[in-house]
Amino acid sequence: MYNFKTMKYTSVSCLLFFYLNILIPSCLAYNVVSFGARGDGRTDSTSAFLRAWSSACHSTSQPNVYIPRGTYLVRTLNLNGPCKRRIEFRIDGTLVAPVNYNAIGNSEFWIMFYKVSGLNVYGGTINAKGHGYWSCRKGGGTCPQGARSIQFMWCNNVLLKGLTSLDSQRVHIGIGYSSNVRVENVKITAPSGSPNTDGIHVQNSRGITIYGSIIKTGDDCISIGPASANMLIEKVGCGPGHGISIGSLGHSLNEDGVANITVANSVFTKTQNGVRIKSWARPSGGFAKNLMFKNLVMRNVGNPIFIDQNYCPHNVCPRQSSGVKVSDVTFKNVKGTSSTQAAMKFDCSPSNPCTGIKLHDINLTYNDRLRRPAFAYCKNARGSHAGKVFPKSCI
Repeated sequence: MYNFKTMKYTSVSCLLFFYLNILIPSCLAYNVVSFGARGDGRTDSTSAFLRAWSSACHSTSQPNVYIPRGTYLVRTLNLNGPCKRRIEFRIDGTLVAPVNYNAIGNSEFWIMFYKVSGLNVYGGTINAKGHGYWSCRKGGGTCPQGARSIQFMWCNNVLLKGLTSLDSQRVHIGIGYSSNVRVENVKITAPSGSPNTDGIHVQNSRGITIYGSIIKTGDDCISIGPASANMLIEKVGCGPGHGISIGSLGHSLNEDGVANITVANSVFTKTQNGVRIKSWARPSGGFAKNLMFKNLVMRNVGNPIFIDQNYCPHNVCPRQSSGVKVSDVTFKNVKGTSSTQAAMKFDCSPSNPCTGIKLHDINLTYNDRLRRPAFAYCKNARGSHAGKVFPKSCI
């Protein structure tokens, strides 16, 4: 059926795999084992992966990079494009980083797809073994900057499906300067105390969909940075973690804004925050507008609904007034329990008050043994409410 050196499948086999969503017709598969990789968890297979990628990227037939079952030790992988054809990167095994965190920690990324247009990444597990790096960070030692586990930079028309990411040093999945990216059915896991291990971070990107995924980590489950627009986040399970955040915004005076973001049909469990918009209290030309948060369940969540324009995580605060303009934000059908008494908090800028805040059918109760009621807090926030809103709206 195929030659082992290239694993070139017959058209009948490819058609069968196509219907199984594995391969596509007229496919040419490049098995990393054929290029010298060993799935023993000990042999450095970095160069074999890079050779397989280069061959696939230059192929004029429909290429497929295939990682079979086994555990493959790899260092930094720069998987560069552009490629001649749409390319598939299928992982049936597990990729692990070296135990010594410096091996990838001095690079910004562990696995990076760069300038690849037309890419499908399927399945498998990546394990960055971040525990040693986190210990260095917590111990106050001299530590490298740390690596994101998998990053898409300047990539268009991408599908990432079925991946499991474990114990990233920093961000698990990063998307930057990219468009039309769909992340589906991923599982992200790191301990609740792991520092800066965002599940998915999006910045300078458009047309991003995150669907049907479970994210358990030590920082934001999903964070959305400046110059991001037209995003849909749906059917996500978040927790532990810091919730889903837009921001932080307002790092600089000349900063592109965030627009047209929807977070829907998702569940938050014991997260530090629920859905949050955060900006630094300093001058900025940035904005966050046309945001929709709907059909959300909060389970013992701190700050379930939170706009924070005085963001200051380490007590080194600008102590000015946020220039980020927050407008046209809707919270609809948000229910559950809050672990903080201020179940809704709108701490907005005095120079740029929040406008167009809409509350519709909110039911959040304070999970408190003393049975104290939840309340809403408003500062420089303007908008409207409809339906049943509890705690009572302060807008």
